This record gives sequence, C-alpha cells and structure tokens, in this order.
Amino acid sequence: MGPVTAETPSLDVSGLAFAYPDGHQALFGVDFRIGRGERVALLGPNGAGKTTLVLHLNGILTAGAGSVTVAGLPVGRRHMAEIRRKVGIVFQDPDDQLFMPTVREDVAFGPAAAGIKGAELEARVRGALEQVGMADFADRPPHHLSFGQRRRVAVATVLAMEPEILVLDEPSSNLDPASRRELADILRSLDVTVLMVTHDLPYALELCPRSLILSDGVIAADGPTGELLSDDVLMRAHRLELPFGFDPRSVTTSA
Repeated sequence: MGPVTAETPSLDVSGLAFAYPDGHQALFGVDFRIGRGERVALLGPNGAGKTTLVLHLNGILTAGAGSVTVAGLPVGRRHMAEIRRKVGIVFQDPDDQLFMPTVREDVAFGPAAAGIKGAELEARVRGALEQVGMADFADRPPHHLSFGQRRRVAVATVLAMEPEILVLDEPSSNLDPASRRELADILRSLDVTVLMVTHDLPYALELCPRSLILSDGVIAADGPTGELLSDDVLMRAHRLELPFGFDPRSVTTSA
C-alpha cells in the first residue's frame, strides 16, 4: 500500500462475499467506498446482510472472498488491533457497551486497554464526553441515565478511541423525539466518517447525504439519499417503506 493520503477512503469494500457455516450465503459481492468525512446510510430490509456486512468492518467476521480496507489498512489478522481502534461500532443496545460502575470508567475503558494513561487518558475521556454533551455525567452510574443518555455515552466510548469511522447500528431506535433530535445534532457536529445502519428512513435523510441500499447480499443502489427515497419503484423493489404521509421531496437536508 502507498502512503495514506487525504484521498485514501475511510472504507473500501471490494467483492465481499460471505457464507455462514450452515451454507446460508449473506453477501454475494459487495463493493463500495466511503470517503473521509462522509456520512452514509446503509439501508435494506431485514435479512439483507446489513449486520453481516458491519461485522466484517472490524474483523469480527472475515471475508470468504473479497476485501475490506480501513484507511488503507486491510482488515485481517495482521492489523486487527489497529483496525478495532479505527472502526468504532455503536451497537443498538447501549447496555452491550456500558458495563463499568461510572460513565467515566466506561469511556476510559477502551483507551486504557490500548495503553493510554494519566493526563492523556483524562483528556480523551473529557473530550469524548464533551462531544456528546455528557461531560456533567462522568461520575454517574450508567444505569441511572435515560436510554437516550446511555446511547450518547455509548457513542462517547467509541469516540474516545479516536476512530477513523463511526458505525452506528439503528442509532434512533427506542429514542423519544427530543433524544432523537439531540443525537442527530451530535452526529452532525462530529468530525468523523459515519456509516449509519438504519430502518429509520427520515433519520437517514436528515443525517446522511448519501445512502447505500443492501438487498439480497449486494449493493442494489448507491446515491443521494433524497433521490433514492423518492424512487417509488426502487423502494418497493427492496421492501423499504417511508412512514405514512412522509414526503422525502419536502425535506431540506444539510450536508
């Protein structure tokens, strides 16, 4: 590989195919690139392979065929520790990520495990909590927080690793409207590449200028989110439904 430059994409997936041991093939040759700083939504019906794809991004699953490259580093055994730092996955249930007695300890856990300590560790924790508006909650037990606050802390645990790409699995699920809006404002303000896996099509439109539709294990469409969501034939073909009365053409989005 040549030197990493501003042109090196955050994520480059090429010819990715994968079958589970029982023979079920989930991915049939997935190709896409995400540039530095892009916010991209990954859309698709249940069973399309979205979770399988996400688990390849940090090597939890490894390719039967094809390749995944993160900031110029191939995902594989040799670079696994570095890849895991570069790909921050925020799972749907924050309680999968929060297990320490206090918020501060949860956010410090990853960087501390990576060997960061002292003032640098404190700065990482404070910076990550400030980015998600939770700096005042550092000493609270996570289980005393609201669900929306726990999700924000889960995002902070990943930001503390200073990732190349933030992967969010259904970030708006189970959030009340105010929490949903607060999280959108946070995600918009972050200086990081974002891949958002979501069924929440209005949220995708609000936050992600570009979307990929994964259907039957391949990328069926890749383009501006508003255009894809306005294509009724495409949407029907891939079992994607907008909320009743929602018109994507009426929404102004910010890149």
